Parts: sequence; structure tokens; C-alpha cells
Amino acid sequence: MPKNNLATSKTAASTQKHLDIAQIRDDIVILRDGTVRAVLLVSSINFALKGEDEQNALIQAYISFLNTLDFPLQIVIQSRRLNIDKYLEKLLVLERQQTNELMRQQIVDYRAYLKELLDLGQIMTKKFYVSVPFMGIQKAKKKFLERLSETFRPAVSVTMSKKNYERYREELDKRVGYIMNGLGSIGLNAAQLDTQSLIELFYNAYNPEIVESQKMQDVSKLRIEEV
Repeated sequence: MPKNNLATSKTAASTQKHLDIAQIRDDIVILRDGTVRAVLLVSSINFALKGEDEQNALIQAYISFLNTLDFPLQIVIQSRRLNIDKYLEKLLVLERQQTNELMRQQIVDYRAYLKELLDLGQIMTKKFYVSVPFMGIQKAKKKFLERLSETFRPAVSVTMSKKNYERYREELDKRVGYIMNGLGSIGLNAAQLDTQSLIELFYNAYNPEIVESQKMQDVSKLRIEEV
């Protein structure tokens, strides 16, 4: 094996060894400790535009929702530079197809304006996520120090019987449904991320410096070679 390939292989193995994620499949994340997670993409509310009574009602509804939970949730806010590359590509196609010269020039000017606006303004977009866990009965009973020590261990292979996996998945689905209903009661829409979206989310999170220059491929188009 060439030296550069060997180095790349060692780097990849070393990186994977220390990731908390063991697998992503069937729209859920399996962590190295054998627990599972689902991730919801949640809409937002412009709280500042609400009247005082509406704000108080939202706060009380949110408190009531949290008080009904008997398991932890993780709320993540992700800020990223606004990416409209696909929209700009669509405009370019329309520009090339346009037979009216005046309309074509307007599209050219509009594309140039959008590019300049993004370059000058550094417009950011925010996305809101809720991570829903299921740890299983035995995992939940582990002492704090045991769980803390597992956090600092390198990732190991996760083995889970089909029966346990199906049970974990069923319980996780129940929690996801409950959370989505609860969020809906306070005016928030939520959607569970599928496998492709989960992989893209973690790819972007672990590779913020290169995500703009190295777009991730569709999972269905990736070729995985046996080694």
C-alpha cells in the first residue's frame, strides 16, 4: 500500500476511534455506549414581536411542556453562513434559457446583487435542533462515575441484538412523537431528520472549515469498499 494511502487510512481510523457516534441508520444515531438518539429540526417563533400576554402564555406553555418530561433533552442552535448556491445555480439556468434580452440582463444583475450582498453582509442562518435520547433501563441505572468514564474512552464496537435494537427504536419513536406533539402545542413545528440529513448534520458539525468547499455526497451515491 502506498505511504500516502496508509497515512490517510491511519488518520481516518484514529478519528473514528474517538467519535461518540458508532452508527447512523434507520433515521437514528447509535452512540458508542449503545444508546440511541433521534434529532428533530424545529421551527422558531419571533418572540419579540409577540404582545406581553402572548409572551407570558408561551413561557407558561413551555414550562408546562418541560415539566411533563421524565427524560433529558438536548437543545442545539446551529449558526451557519447562509448558503444559496443552489438558488444561484437555478438563476444561472434561467438566465441561459431566457430569450428576452431585457429579462436576461435583469437576471444577471439580480445574481450579481445577491452575490455582493452575501459577500458584504456575511448573512447568517440559524437552525434549531432537539436531540431525543433513549438509554434503556440498564444504561439509565448506571452510576454517574461509570457514565463519565465511558465518555473519555475511545469508541468501541457496539453490538446490539436485533431484539434490543427494535425495542430501543420503538421506545425512541414514542418519545419523538410525544416531543413533536408537545412542541406543536406551543406553536412550533418539528420534523425528524432522516439518515441522509443526520449524516449531513454531523459532517457539517465536525468539518466547519471545509464544508463550503467539499460538499457531501448523497448517501445513496456513496461507494463503500470492503477492506
